[in-house]
Amino acid sequence: MPSRRRKYSRQTEIRLLTQSLRRRIALTGRVSRFRQDAKLGQERVFIKLLQRAADTQFGRYYDFSGILQSPKPVEMFRQSVPLCNYDGMLQWWRRSEAGEPNVAWPGKVRYFALSSGTSGAPSKHIPVTKDMIRATQAASIRQLLTLRKFKMGQVVLQRRILTLSGSTTLQDFGHHFKGDVSGINVKHIPLIVRTLQKPGFKISRTTDWESRLQMMVEKAPKWDIGIVAGVPAWMDILMEQIIAHHKLDTIQDIWPNLRAFIHGGVAIGPYKRKLEQHFNRKMAYVETYLASEGFIALQTRPHAEGMELLHSNGIYYEFLPFNEENFDSDGQVKDLHARTLDIHEVEIGKPYALIMSTCSGAWRYLIGDVIRFVSLAPVELIIDGRTKHFLSLCGEHLSVDNMNHGTEAVAQKLGINFSEYTVAGLQREGRFGHHWFIGCDSKVNKVEVQKLLDIELKRLNDDYGVERLHALKHMIVNILPNHVFIDYLEFLGKAGGQSKFPRVMKKQQYEDWIAWLKSQELI
Repeated sequence: MPSRRRKYSRQTEIRLLTQSLRRRIALTGRVSRFRQDAKLGQERVFIKLLQRAADTQFGRYYDFSGILQSPKPVEMFRQSVPLCNYDGMLQWWRRSEAGEPNVAWPGKVRYFALSSGTSGAPSKHIPVTKDMIRATQAASIRQLLTLRKFKMGQVVLQRRILTLSGSTTLQDFGHHFKGDVSGINVKHIPLIVRTLQKPGFKISRTTDWESRLQMMVEKAPKWDIGIVAGVPAWMDILMEQIIAHHKLDTIQDIWPNLRAFIHGGVAIGPYKRKLEQHFNRKMAYVETYLASEGFIALQTRPHAEGMELLHSNGIYYEFLPFNEENFDSDGQVKDLHARTLDIHEVEIGKPYALIMSTCSGAWRYLIGDVIRFVSLAPVELIIDGRTKHFLSLCGEHLSVDNMNHGTEAVAQKLGINFSEYTVAGLQREGRFGHHWFIGCDSKVNKVEVQKLLDIELKRLNDDYGVERLHALKHMIVNILPNHVFIDYLEFLGKAGGQSKFPRVMKKQQYEDWIAWLKSQELI
C-alpha cells in the first residue's frame, strides 16, 4: 500500500522549518535573557554584600577586601569561606546577641528570629537586620503588585488582607528582641500595606495563640477580607472555627470578596482538598518562600509550577547538588569547600541544597532546604524537602515531594482528606521499614491506605520500588485524627505562627512522639 505521507511544496517546507527555528531561537533567547538577568543581579548582590561587610569582624577575618580586589572574587570567596550550617555561624551570631556591633554585618543586630524548626528540635536564633527587614518589605510589596496578574478584580485588591502570623510582641533581651519571624515582619510592615492589614495591632500583639485565635473568630464578621495569608494548617483551623462559631456554610458568607490565599511554610497540596470545603468559589493560591533567613522566592504567575527566585534582594545564592557525593546519610555536607553552582549553572529538575549569604550576616549558610528548578525563563523553583527530611535507609531516596504527591494521590482515590502526616525510618532484624502516621477525620481502612500509598510511592520513585523488593520490607501505617498533630505541637509550645509538623522524624523525635501518643492512649 503506498505511503499516505503528507507532501509539502519545497517553499512550504522551508517556511515551516524557518518558523520552527525562529520559535526555538526565541525560546533559547528568552531562557538566556532570564538567566543573564539573574546572573547580573546575583553578581551585583555578591559585590555589594562583601563591600558592606568588609570592615566587620567576619569580613576582616576572611579578608573580604582582598577577595574584592582579586581577579576572580567569587572563586576566592569560595576558597576562603567554608560552607556552614547554624552551628558554624553560631560563634559569630552569639556575639551579636550579646550586643557586640559589626560582627558579621555592619552595626548592631536588633532582632533575632526564633525559627519554627521541627517538633522536638530547639529553636534557632537567626539575626534579622534593618537591611533584611527592608529587603523583606520590598519583596512583600512586589508580591502584592504581582497579584494583579491573577485576575481577581480590582475590588479584591482594595479589601483587607488577613495575615495569620506569630505574635508581634517580642521578647526584650535589652540588646535585642526575639520572636517569630512572621511577627517581626508584621511589626515592620510598610505603611502602605499596614492600612490594609488585619487582624490589627491589639490582636497581633497577643502572645497566647488560643486567645489570638478566639479574638479573630469573634471579630471576623466586622472585616471585609479579600486576601488571607499564612501557614495552611493554622489557616484551616481559623476558617473552621469561624464557620462553626458563626454558623456559616462557607467563609465567603461573611467575606464575599475573599479570592486569594497567600501561603507558605509547607506544601499546600495535602491541605487543599480540606481548605476548599471552606470556600464557595474558586480561589487563587499564591505560594511564597519566606524563611527566617530571608524572603527567597514568590509565585509571580497564575498556575505556575514554581516560585520566582528573588535574585536581586539582599541574598547571594549558591547551589550544591544534593547527592551522595556531597551529603552523608544524615543530610550533613561532607566537604565544606565542595564545588557549588551559581544561578546561571543550574539545571532543571535536579535537586540542590540551598546556600545563602545575606544582608543579615549569614555567610555561605546551608539553610537546610533542598530545591529544584522547574523553569529557567523565568527562574522558578519548588521546595523539594529538607536535607535531613529525606528517607534513604537503604537507598530508597524518598523525598518530601514524593511523600506529598503520594498521600495526595491516595486521598483523591479514596475521596477523603489527608492534611497531616509524618513518617519515620525503622530497622528491625536487619531489615528496614517506614512507619507512617497519617491524619484523617474520615473512616478509612488503614490496610487499604497502606497498599495504595505503597503503589503510589513505587510509581513516583523507582529507587523506592527497587528497595521494596529487597531491604525495605516493612511499611506500617497508623491513621490518627488531624487534631492529634496540632495537639502535639501545642504540647511542645509550638502553636500558631510559622510552626509546622515535621514530615520526616529522626530517631529521638520518633521516640518522643510515640511516647506522647501512648500517654494519650492513641496507639
